[in-house]
Amino acid sequence: MKAAVFYGPGDLRIEEKSIPSIGKDEVLIKVKYCAICGTDVRIYYNGQSNVIPPRIIGHEISGVIEEVGSDVDNYVKGEKVLLAPMIACGKCGYCLTGNSNMCENQTIIGYQIDGGFAEYVKVPAKAVNGGNIIKLDDDADLLSLSIAEPLSCVINGHKYLNIGLGESVLIIGAGPIGAMHASLAKAKGASKVILADIQDDRLKLAAQSGANYIINSNKEDLLNKVKEITRRQGVDIAIAACSAPVAQQQAIEAVKKCGKVSFFAGLPKDKSINPINTNRAHYDEISIFGAFGSTISQHIIAKNLLDNNIVNASKLITEVIPLDDIIEGIKMVKNGKGLKTVVKM
Repeated sequence: MKAAVFYGPGDLRIEEKSIPSIGKDEVLIKVKYCAICGTDVRIYYNGQSNVIPPRIIGHEISGVIEEVGSDVDNYVKGEKVLLAPMIACGKCGYCLTGNSNMCENQTIIGYQIDGGFAEYVKVPAKAVNGGNIIKLDDDADLLSLSIAEPLSCVINGHKYLNIGLGESVLIIGAGPIGAMHASLAKAKGASKVILADIQDDRLKLAAQSGANYIINSNKEDLLNKVKEITRRQGVDIAIAACSAPVAQQQAIEAVKKCGKVSFFAGLPKDKSINPINTNRAHYDEISIFGAFGSTISQHIIAKNLLDNNIVNASKLITEVIPLDDIIEGIKMVKNGKGLKTVVKM
């Protein structure tokens, strides 16, 4: 099979590899699509501590079951599926309280286990038994479903925000994640969705997913514009959806009293200590939430939203490329070209 193998920063090679052989309690998936994540970009350029080369990366996977182990009785060859990449232990305190995305003993397909930038991916027994293979309808659009994993992470971030009918939401960062936040906020009944970024082309693309207002914060004062839109009140909810310290600072200043802030995007390690106005949290009773990863149940919700066009994948996926062009695809993501780039096997 053809695969993109990561050997170290800046060294990703297209190679011919043997199709993985599976055990009696494992499943082999023929990959149809694997979307490129911002984490894949960081791995390519900088490496990552839990990705030990050589490794086939890629974790936003949709495909078709190719082979089923003799002891596996709930999957059959030919079924369309998507794959939730994080394999939880199911035993730690976080797993037992429904927060498996915080599992203390997790392994991730595409990180510690060979992933989806290949024609086939082997699913280990623990993932098979844990429900990581999610069945799709026979007529499911595998291209659209390839972005279920990042959408599930957005769903996870929203669980703390409880966006309600008529509320106002500011999203800082108009990449694919920002666009998904806008789409989900609209689906929950937000009346004013404001999308901010520093790139006009991305703003225009992402705005198609439900934004009522767009702000280029390189050209306009973001906080003044938000106050203008909200009649000096501020927004109910602000989401920092880009890895810039200023986005977190602006999110805190943009919400009204009793508002909610999501630090959805992490910051680079050398910028993770970020001075923020904690008095706003104290005196104005602002709640600040983190968000990381997702659970299998949130993948299923993402699947349902995409299947029923509540979140329109055609407005999010702007590039589909062959595996041979994956390095160019990674560069496109790094440079902010389009929104979501997906590799077709």
